[in-house]
Amino acid sequence: MTKSIKIGVAGLGTVGGGVTEILTRNADLLAARAGARLELAAVSARDRSRARSVDLSHVDWHADAERLADVDELDIIVETIGGDEGVARRLVEAALAKGKSVVTANKALIAKHGAALAALAEENGTALRFEAAVAGGIPIIEALRTNFAANRITRAYGILNGTCNYILSEMEETGQSFDDVLAEAQRLGYAEADPTFDVDGIDAAHKLAILAGIAFGSRPNFAAMHVEGIRSLSATELQYADELGCRIKLLAFTSQTDEGIELRVHPAMVPKANPIAQIAGALNGVTVEGDFVNKCVLEGPGAGAGPTASAVVGDIISVARGDRSPAFGIPAAELKALPVIPMERRIGAYYLRLPVIDQPGVLADISAILRDEGVSIESLLQHGRDPGEEVSVVITTHDVEEGRMRRVLARVDRLDTVVASPVLVRIEQF
Repeated sequence: MTKSIKIGVAGLGTVGGGVTEILTRNADLLAARAGARLELAAVSARDRSRARSVDLSHVDWHADAERLADVDELDIIVETIGGDEGVARRLVEAALAKGKSVVTANKALIAKHGAALAALAEENGTALRFEAAVAGGIPIIEALRTNFAANRITRAYGILNGTCNYILSEMEETGQSFDDVLAEAQRLGYAEADPTFDVDGIDAAHKLAILAGIAFGSRPNFAAMHVEGIRSLSATELQYADELGCRIKLLAFTSQTDEGIELRVHPAMVPKANPIAQIAGALNGVTVEGDFVNKCVLEGPGAGAGPTASAVVGDIISVARGDRSPAFGIPAAELKALPVIPMERRIGAYYLRLPVIDQPGVLADISAILRDEGVSIESLLQHGRDPGEEVSVVITTHDVEEGRMRRVLARVDRLDTVVASPVLVRIEQF
């Protein structure tokens, strides 16, 4: 075997370092599978003196990552810098413009600029691949691009952020508060020092925008997505969910209807019997539903050096084999700008917890508001009685449009007997 594919890696953090390790340690195996020797020829990172997991002394080093696009001998650029603008975007655009293939793990970049980058790759006869940008080691991108290509996808949903899933799993198991579990997750390395992108749902939203783009042949539309995180959830909600036969998960959901597509990320109660509800810890899981495949569930590690770097190298092998198919499964010019259905029109069941003063007439006032807004009660829970003191009234509803529930929330929050902010959690019946 004489053919050699020369690779440049920009960014040697968790993922980039993992890529260099796989390329180095599994070189013979990768050569057999790619049909060419995958040669790590150049790297770029800020700190050259930092100890690495593999010896990079024989590899060309570039302090400026953008310079990798100018190295004529490089065939594939691997971008693991991160961020939707700046160096990462400029490097990817320059590499594609010069006919180099790009493999990236950058979910924010693809969610916001994926359609334009895909078009640039096609114009220059090269490849753009981003399996590692969604769900780490789960091959969900390739599954949608190829394995499910015969299907009209009706919806896809699941857990796309391992940090949030770990936090919610621990809160459920231990009864601890969000803040306490987050601090422990940071100590263990499951959460970043600044966890905003994870716990506020932004990370999962980037990934969902990409999934929806491939599933429905649409331009990724991160800006139109409804996004909520898990900061406001308390152990109380997880306890009530358990009593109702559910678990709370940070759910990423997309579906296609005649009116457009749904794009939403938010906490949701999911029945325990659903496979998604059974995914615990830092794992990810995605369910895809299509007209011929019916329903498929993919589960696995969604982050970390090994799983994510494995996905990157899988893309490198695909490119080395000559795959130049469109990044989103269809030509970029054919990606549609589908309308996004407003969150107010979501139809489903709801959990509503109201901290109230235990006194006569409270339930009558609440019931009157629900009646006025056309909301039907499925169940009502109140544990014990404590006249004159605060108790929680928990209501679950039948399916109703979200706009009605928002009006209910606003009205019950103004009742004198409701002594703290009401809590609303969507219930998903898959």
